[in-house]
Amino acid sequence: MPDCRPTAKACKVGADSPAPNAMNAALRDKPARHLALRHRYVEIDGVRTFYREAGSEDAPVILLPHGYPCSSYQFRNFMPALADRWRLVAPDFPGFGYSDTPAPARFGYTFDAYAEFLDRFATALKLERYALYLHDYGSQIGLRLAIRAPERVAALIIQNGDIYEDELGPKYQGLKDYWAHPTLQARAKLADAVSEGGFRDEFIGEIDKRLVERMPPDLWKLSWSLMTPQRQEIMVGLMEGLQENLAWFPKYQAYLREHRPPTLIVWGPQDGYMPEGAARAYLRDLPDAELHLLDGGHWALETHLAEIVALARDFLGRTHSKSESCS
Repeated sequence: MPDCRPTAKACKVGADSPAPNAMNAALRDKPARHLALRHRYVEIDGVRTFYREAGSEDAPVILLPHGYPCSSYQFRNFMPALADRWRLVAPDFPGFGYSDTPAPARFGYTFDAYAEFLDRFATALKLERYALYLHDYGSQIGLRLAIRAPERVAALIIQNGDIYEDELGPKYQGLKDYWAHPTLQARAKLADAVSEGGFRDEFIGEIDKRLVERMPPDLWKLSWSLMTPQRQEIMVGLMEGLQENLAWFPKYQAYLREHRPPTLIVWGPQDGYMPEGAARAYLRDLPDAELHLLDGGHWALETHLAEIVALARDFLGRTHSKSESCS
């Protein structure tokens, strides 16, 4: 895999790049108890919360907040691939996956509420310092957490999470139209997207046909099978709440400029919401970030797992490892 850190800010990793061997080599002869995913529950403010975990409990932590319309399931392959050296923890947010869906009177179902929840989750598991993997909605939630407690953040891995309004992709136009004219008819269109067909389009609607066969139908079928009328309403509400996130974009950018956390950006440009420009925009505030453009789309962990694992292992080995923290 080409490494362009010494000479450039971005590196394209194409479909013809040699498949990295780092993942297989790193996992060879490691204790199975550390590499296997563990599936657990914890009570957070009375909400039964499901989470996946891998790795030794004394290893450096990677916290993985998930995106829409998925759950911690999206990290099921990534987590064991780093579990020989890191402890990876990925919760299902309330209203997603296998976690409870409390009544709105008990949980707010806003991005602020999810950031507060993630903070309490990290506290409950005694996660005092961690790298954050930021993707999709998880980037909005995770960066709010980083602003709350910047001293906990050792590093960032950013994968298709947008925080620059001028680089929002063309697929945002439907949401912008609704924000400008929030009629009942327009809201019904948002609700139509919260469907099995809508989920399928989220996962495979924009990637090259040659990549579609790498995308397991479990992604949208599992997400849809766990949907209820209450959860559907929550999903529409979060779409509406994306407008409020725009006001947070300058705050995220200010956090990055002020704290300059070590950052790896891995991005699939085949993304109507978050095209290549949304990735490159991070270099405005993080000029030393390592940017790698993959030949994929929004759900690049499904199509380019080996590439992302190799990049993440190299990056975290330099910025967030036992040897690094002891040096």
